[in-house]
Amino acid sequence: MTLTSPLVLLAELTHRCPLSCPYCSNPLELERRGRELDTQEWERVLREARALGVLQAHLSGGEPTARRDLEEIVAVCAQEGLYSNLITSGVGLTSERLARLSEAGLDHVQLSLQAIDEALADRIAGLPGAHRRKRAVAEAVTALGLPLTINAVIHRANIHETRALIDHAVALGARRIEIAHAQFVGWGLLNRPALLPRRAAVEESLAAVETARRDYAGVIVIDAVIPDYHARYPKPCMGGWGRMGLNVTPSGRVLPCHAAENIPGLDFWSVREHSLEAIWRNSPSFNAFRGEDWMREPCRSCDRRNRDFGGCRCQAMALTGDAAATDPVCHLSPHRNLVEAALAEAEAADALEDYRYRGYGAP
Repeated sequence: MTLTSPLVLLAELTHRCPLSCPYCSNPLELERRGRELDTQEWERVLREARALGVLQAHLSGGEPTARRDLEEIVAVCAQEGLYSNLITSGVGLTSERLARLSEAGLDHVQLSLQAIDEALADRIAGLPGAHRRKRAVAEAVTALGLPLTINAVIHRANIHETRALIDHAVALGARRIEIAHAQFVGWGLLNRPALLPRRAAVEESLAAVETARRDYAGVIVIDAVIPDYHARYPKPCMGGWGRMGLNVTPSGRVLPCHAAENIPGLDFWSVREHSLEAIWRNSPSFNAFRGEDWMREPCRSCDRRNRDFGGCRCQAMALTGDAAATDPVCHLSPHRNLVEAALAEAEAADALEDYRYRGYGAP
C-alpha cells in the first residue's frame, strides 16, 4: 500500500481520571503518573506530529485537565498550527481554567455525558455529583464562544435516552453530538453483560437519531453508527490500521489505535527512543496489519477488503484470541457465533448487572 501522512494525533496525556466509566477505552492496566511524558517531551511530540502532516491534536486521557501543564501543551498546538480538541469529563474544570485554555489557543471542547437522568449518569460515571458539574462546564464553554461537542457513549443503561441526549446537547448549545455506542474491548468487554443492549432498543435508538437529524437539520451535527455486534459488516478499524492516525500513550508508546495494547506480541515503539516519523513508517506494530498481505479468507478475496479492512483487530483479538482473524462481527466470519451468543445473552437478561469500575491495577 502507498503510505500517506497521518492526519490525527490522539494524545493521551494521562490515565488519571476522577471518573470510573465501565466502558473506558484505556487499558486494564493504567499507567501511573510517574511514567508520564513531561512537558518538553509532549512539546517535541506535537512538533514532530505537525512536521509529519498531522492537522488535528485530540488532547485526551484519562482526564487531560489533571495535567498542570495543559495550557503549555495547548499553546504549542496553537504555535504549530494544530487544531486542538480537548476531550474531557469536565469534572474539575473551572470556568477560570477554561478561559486560560482558550487564551492559550484551544480550538474545541468535547465533553462526555453519561446520561440525562442525574442519578443514572452519576452511577455510570462512578462519581456522585459528576453530571451537575458537567452541565456547568458546558455552559462555560459556550459562554467563551468555543465550539462544543457532546460525546454520549450509548449502552444498555442509557440507550432509551438517545433522543433526550440529543435534545439536551442542543439546549447546551453544542454544535455536534457523537452517539458513540460502547466498544467491547478492554473495560467494555469486561462489562459487556451490563452494557450490551437488546436489538429492539438499538432499532429504537437509531430511529430516534434519524428523526432528530430531520428535526435539527442545520442546528447540530449528529454522528452515530450502528453498534458493532448488531451490524452485518464490521467497521473499518481507524479507517484502516496505520492509515490515518496515531495514538501516543501517557508514557510515550505509539499505537495504531487506542486499544492496540490489548493485542499481545506487538512491539510498540516509544517517542523516548524514536522519532514520530520513524515510528509511523517503520515500527513493527504499525506495519503489522497494514495493507492486505496479513489477511486470510474470507477477507482476502472479499470485495469489501478495501472498505472495512477486515474490521477491528482488537475486537478480533478479544473474541477469538487471534488478531489476524476476520472480525467476528462480520456475518461471513467463521467466529460470528461468538457474537450471536453474546447477543442471545443480552436478549435473555432481564436486569442490569453491576459494573466493574476502572481503576489502577488490572481487575
